Amino acid sequence: MCMHDIDLYAQIGDLKEVDYRNTLAIATMIELLIDKGLIQRKEFSQMAQKLDNMTIEELKFLRSR
Repeated sequence: MCMHDIDLYAQIGDLKEVDYRNTLAIATMIELLIDKGLIQRKEFSQMAQKLDNMTIEELKFLRSR
């Protein structure tokens, strides 16, 4: 194993930590919005499913409006 491989594994480990922190922040915001009655869990779930089913072109159009 060379130094480049070790550096690559370290970068992957860092990405996992960043992904975890980002996921935690998003989940926290969602729960706070639900707790405050600003959104409903079902409403959030439906929108997430809708966005997940959209094509890249549809998402780009949605962002450009």
